[in-house]
Amino acid sequence: MSGGAVKCSCIWAFKLSLFVSSSNVFFLNPQYGIVLDAGSSRTTVYVYEWPAEKENNTGVVSQTYKCNVKGPGISSYESSPGALAKPLDDCLNKVKERIPVHLHKNTSVYLGATAGMRLLRLQNESAANEVLASIQNYFRSQPFEFRGAQIITGPEEGVYGWITANYLMGNFLEVTWVHPYRKETMGALDLGGASTQISFIPEDPEEHFNSTLQVKLYGYNYNVYTHSYQCYGRDEAEKRLLALLFQKSNTSANVDNPCYPQNYNTALTMKYFFGSLCTQSLRPANYYPNQLVNFHGTGDPGLCQEMVSLLFNFTACRDREDCSFNGIHQPRAKGNFVAFSGFYYTINALNLSGHFSLDNFNSSMWFFCSQSWSQLQFMLPKFEEIYARSYCFSANFIYYLLVHGYNFNAETWPQIHFQKEVGNSSIAWSLGYMLSLTNMIPAEGKLIQLPLKPSLFAGLLVFLTATALLCLLFLVYLCIASHHRKNIPRVEHVFIAE
Repeated sequence: MSGGAVKCSCIWAFKLSLFVSSSNVFFLNPQYGIVLDAGSSRTTVYVYEWPAEKENNTGVVSQTYKCNVKGPGISSYESSPGALAKPLDDCLNKVKERIPVHLHKNTSVYLGATAGMRLLRLQNESAANEVLASIQNYFRSQPFEFRGAQIITGPEEGVYGWITANYLMGNFLEVTWVHPYRKETMGALDLGGASTQISFIPEDPEEHFNSTLQVKLYGYNYNVYTHSYQCYGRDEAEKRLLALLFQKSNTSANVDNPCYPQNYNTALTMKYFFGSLCTQSLRPANYYPNQLVNFHGTGDPGLCQEMVSLLFNFTACRDREDCSFNGIHQPRAKGNFVAFSGFYYTINALNLSGHFSLDNFNSSMWFFCSQSWSQLQFMLPKFEEIYARSYCFSANFIYYLLVHGYNFNAETWPQIHFQKEVGNSSIAWSLGYMLSLTNMIPAEGKLIQLPLKPSLFAGLLVFLTATALLCLLFLVYLCIASHHRKNIPRVEHVFIAE
């Protein structure tokens, strides 16, 4: 290769390495966002990371850390809101270690509270405001940029969950270009502690215009049907079951529970299951909050199903196809769905995963509900008692909700994928919430090429940098060698003839 060609190649490589370094430096200096999912039963802290220079131009946001705050949900602190600081501290201190110190002040924090706080606000608005004010005050002493605590509505929770699921599965963004033509989206099924949500795009959105929300992402309009059922979260539904069993019992001191495992016994205060707004209408005249009620598990799958069915009002729909339960309008569930949160954890306890037939689900549920407490403890050694004792109820509740409520059947049931996360990112409404508040998914579409994966980028950067340095050294060598030749005195050769 000639000197000019070498010089040209070296200059090109050097310039290219500078271009790659400057245009992709965001891998070395990312941005972070924190979302606190303040649910009814607990608070979860999520840390998200994305390329700093590509905030509005890419779909690359990943979850880098997750922390479950110890203790119950924030709505349980209605009488002592100041006590929230200690459990929050444990998680926030770990978060501080995960995010570089120099980026703390530019890291936004969002807190979204769901059905637990929605119920508290209906029951005691001043107490709900005090809890939110306590959180606001707590974050004043934190180094992050707190963007406020708010109680989100049920439809918002449903739509944010739908955005998260489809975002993580690449239904808004393909590997190279934004939104391929007519890319199918997935429906989202979310089961929390106090409410449950269903969200999907109906077969004919125009026909159900009044029951859909319009979401605009990357220049495309999505008419999403979404409904949130208050008091149909797993925990509140079980409290309503306990209240019904108490009502039907011959004695107020000892009550049989067919959904608890055989030989399981527990004593619960009346306030535990009658203190909720969801069970207020079932509260007896002789209500004593601190009175203990003994619940005895009988492990009867058939009777458990019968009692769980009473939690739903199916007669209000009068066999209409566009109705779920309690007289709520719902278009026919269409396409694939992802079921997460409480749906996933219950299915996991039944030793099932992914997608499977309705027959498999029913047989697994029946087997599980027939076990004694000692057998269940052997089957689920790592599960806390409060969860293990209730999975039979949860499975039956999910069956009635999905089959008799949302109208899934043996043919459409396998289209439900029970899933906890995609990659390392949890499927939860929190990611969709942050994406929406930060405008990370722009309303207008742009033809965008995704950045290189960090590992590929790092390798390319090292290669180009090394090439550029070698070329630079070679150019320096050529310059020195050229200069040295110019300074060497010319030697005249004299030939002497003999």
